[in-house]
Order: sequence, then C-alpha cells, then structure tokens
Amino acid sequence: MRNISGTPLTIIWDLCAFVDSTGRSQGVKISDTPFSDIGKPVQSTLVISRAFISEVIVPLDSIIYDEEWIVNNSIPKEARQILTIELTTEQQGRQTTYIFTFESVMAIRGVLVEGGTFTMGDTWEEGDSNEKPIHKVTFAYDFYIDKYETTFQEYDAFCEDTGRSKPYDTAWGRGARPVIDVSWNGATAYCNWLSEKENLPKAYDSNGNLLDKDGMITTDPSKVVGYRLPTEAEWEYAARGGNKSKGYKYSGSDNAGDVAWYDSNSGKRTQEVGKKEPNELGIYDMGGNVWEWCSDWYGVYSSLAQTNPYNSTIGSYRVWRGGSCANDVTFLRVAIRRNGSPSSKSYYLGFRIARTVFEFTL
Repeated sequence: MRNISGTPLTIIWDLCAFVDSTGRSQGVKISDTPFSDIGKPVQSTLVISRAFISEVIVPLDSIIYDEEWIVNNSIPKEARQILTIELTTEQQGRQTTYIFTFESVMAIRGVLVEGGTFTMGDTWEEGDSNEKPIHKVTFAYDFYIDKYETTFQEYDAFCEDTGRSKPYDTAWGRGARPVIDVSWNGATAYCNWLSEKENLPKAYDSNGNLLDKDGMITTDPSKVVGYRLPTEAEWEYAARGGNKSKGYKYSGSDNAGDVAWYDSNSGKRTQEVGKKEPNELGIYDMGGNVWEWCSDWYGVYSSLAQTNPYNSTIGSYRVWRGGSCANDVTFLRVAIRRNGSPSSKSYYLGFRIARTVFEFTL
C-alpha cells in the first residue's frame, strides 16, 4: 500500500490492524513493546507489502489507549484503488478518529509467497534426469504469484487493446478457461502491457531480458518491478507451498485428482481455472490444466546452492512447468520440467504472472 495522505506519518507505537480476507475488521491491538523507531517520521510514501494477505501495519501519531481500535472500509480488490482507514478510540466518553489514506499497488488475485529456502528438483528420486541434481535455493525477497492461470478473458482484453489476433481456443471455450496457444513472446508482451496499464516499469525489453526499475537489464528477479513470468525456481517453490509446504508430490496433495486436471479426469480438455482444490498457499492448478511458461532459459541444474536464481544464459528454449490436462499423472509432479522455443505455441500451454514485492515510489 502507498500512503497518499499528503503528510508523513509518525510512528509512536507499533500498532497492528488485523483485517480478514473480505477486508472487514477483526479488531486491533497495540503491542506491549514500543516501536524501535519511536518518534521518528516515516517517509510520505510507505509500502505495506502484506496488505492483501492478512494484515495492515499502520503507524499512528497517537498515544496508547486501553480501548480497542476499530478499522473501517475494505481493502481494494484491484490495483490503483484507494483505501481509507479510520481508527477510532473512545476514552472516558471522548472519541478521537484518525484517518489515513492508502493506494493499492497489487491486485487481490496475487498470492504472497514469502522468501525462504527449499530443495529444488527430484526430491523423491523418481523423476527425470533433467530434475537432477537437487540443490538448495534461497529467496531473499518475497513475491506475488497469480492465484490462477491467466485466462482467455484476460488475454483477450490485451489483444483487443493492442490490436493483436486472439489465440485459438480449439473450440473448448474461452472466458475463465486458461488461455492457450500463446508463445513465450506473447506471454511476456501481456506482462509488459499489464505493467504499462498500471504505470509500472516494464519487466522485459524487446529481446526478452529482465529489466529493473530504471529500465536497465538485470539478472536478479528481486530488482524487477513490473509484472513478469515467474522464474523457474519461484514457480517450483510456490507449487510446493512455499514456507507452508507439507511436502506433497503434487501441488497441494499427494492425490492428483484433488488438485489437478489431467488425462484421467479432464477429457484432455482444459477446464475453468480454480475448480480443483488449491495448494498450501491458496494457489490453483499448478499441476495439470496447462503447462506454464517461466521466465528462464532452459538449462541443466547445478548442485551448488543458489540465491535468487534466474537462468539468463541465452539458449534455444524457455522453461515450461506443471503438466497439462492431456498428460498422465507422472507429469503433475512439482519438479517436472519441459521446454519450448520462445515462439512456439501449444493447445496445452499457457502461463500465470508474478511480481516481486517491491517498495517503489512512482
């Protein structure tokens, strides 16, 4: 969230306003320990990275009250909407109301994936050779990944706005089904279009390189502000459930039928997104339905531990992840990986988008 109240806020106490998924107040409590920066002014732009997940951290120019604080208004469900938080106290019959205004910077559909460390690759020792060697991966940043695969409805809007031809749906239907018949180049063009729509720096240049907030080429995804495809490591970490992982073979379960559309239950056709159960993070369809493009060039794994990995070494193919509705259950494992030319398209290949949690002032 971005503070657009016009004046800096001053932190006096660490106050936490807990808000449920609908944006309704669940009450607020004051911590027992003073904030470490007590009395220091906060810059007029303040980013609250988890505002769309479970809480809003609100610094107040106030004193400690024994009564409960009340939070009104709901969290915006789309980027660039305005949220006004009203905090009201009553003490000895006297009410005081504090009003702070914030602007949302990430749509509600993005699921927060907190940084951490995991073992990437064939941890069950039953996968393909390209899933080895297993290796440690650490994320020193948080990122958002879409709860759902990008749909025809969303991609068609991009095509209409840019004058592109709409991808073929194989007569299976459009709307809330995952978009198919889209190349890596088409998927990254969609990401750049979405970034421009929200006045964010583009994530890709014309050659497919990642760009930082200043438009300079970078190989560190933590420095990319705009919407982008997840890196291969981000994709697998999110599919495994991030730091909430229960170690499932498929994304969200050891029973593929609970969480995935594949050849045994889909009729070998895509299905509307979000109809199966989500994984531990609340992300849907990370196994089956459609393969998903990732940002990386395809390459062989190293056994060395890595931090914020992204394969920028130019090759012939970009990474696919997740399996599809036409594959059998062995292709639904969270470690499975395939690849294709950046210009290639398939009836069983789509994508979902991601974005780094980035404290950025426009």
